Amino acid sequence: AVPEAVFFPYTDDLTPIRNQIRQADGVLIGCGCGASPQTDHLLCAALENAKKTLIIDADGINRLSRNIDLLKTEHAPVILTPHPGEMARLCGTSVQKVQENRLQTAKDFALLHGVTVVLKGHETVIAMPDGRCFVNHSGNAGMATGGSGDLLAGILAAFLCIMPLDDAVCAAVFVHGLAGDFSAQRYSMTSTTPTTILKCLPFVFREIEQGKIV
Repeated sequence: AVPEAVFFPYTDDLTPIRNQIRQADGVLIGCGCGASPQTDHLLCAALENAKKTLIIDADGINRLSRNIDLLKTEHAPVILTPHPGEMARLCGTSVQKVQENRLQTAKDFALLHGVTVVLKGHETVIAMPDGRCFVNHSGNAGMATGGSGDLLAGILAAFLCIMPLDDAVCAAVFVHGLAGDFSAQRYSMTSTTPTTILKCLPFVFREIEQGKIV
């Protein structure tokens, strides 16, 4: 339960959702959506109506991999946040091939489709559509658990509302990894879950606000 969240009810009539998407500073789709035609309809609505930035994660990526040409309908910057398996599906290759050259794989896809790619995993790779790439060094193996990527997507969506896209992506990946490191220190790497990472976010923000992390 997230009692602080302001929500908008979803119905089969997508017109209200389309209007909300057009007004949003950032849109995130895919987390927990499931592999269904309904997800396809929502993904198309997001690609066609987002005016600022659209983040596609999880099942949104899996549905997009079935029809990559949907990216041609986008009207706003797109950020994809795949794990290696999802990246393999997007590229029509194997996880092994993706992992053998993570940076080049992400860079080639970003350049080809004009999107930003956040290839998750050990030393997450951020590839920009202009060819720039960054490698993140925060985080640990304890974060390789279901739901951790959803938390990253949520942090990124929030950051997009307060800073430029490039800064938001790099900051979100770094902060997410650092919260994972705090969790490993406080709870142990074995006990780290998305919930413990979330609980550590306030401590990360405090360190940043106090100038202890720059």
